[in-house]
Amino acid sequence: MERILVSACLLGQRVRFDGTGRRSDDVLFERWRREGRLVPFCPEVRGGLPVPRPPAEISGGSGADVLDGRAVILTPDGTDVTRHFVIGARQALDRARSYGIRLAILKEGSPSCGSAQIHDGSFAGRKIPGEGVTTALLERHSIAVFAEDALEDAAARLAELERR
Repeated sequence: MERILVSACLLGQRVRFDGTGRRSDDVLFERWRREGRLVPFCPEVRGGLPVPRPPAEISGGSGADVLDGRAVILTPDGTDVTRHFVIGARQALDRARSYGIRLAILKEGSPSCGSAQIHDGSFAGRKIPGEGVTTALLERHSIAVFAEDALEDAAARLAELERR
């Protein structure tokens, strides 16, 4: 049985920067939960950030740029929290490898977990195309990442993985 690395907040765990969770009640997600496929993980908490914590956004690029040292992650007061995000991403990869995970469902828009879009670094609520740090690292290691609103696509990929 394929396991799925999943953002802990999607399981209702209160790990988001504001101390909330964003539980997914999608039928597919619930089925995978019941089947014991979901392996929860919050890279930001595992990277050493508290809950709650100030919001953070990538400045100067995307998650890949952060991994390559071309961008940083800042809080609104300019505190550089890049190190925490990179540590958390590495721990997410370690967790995925320890379970043989080849698929992840992560929280869209997050500087860690965004897969299609992230905030633009201005703290004005604007989003731009791009991925978070954890997504970039997982994808570099051939782990497919999907947002919580792309569960049908994730299910198709899961079926493909299980046919192999």
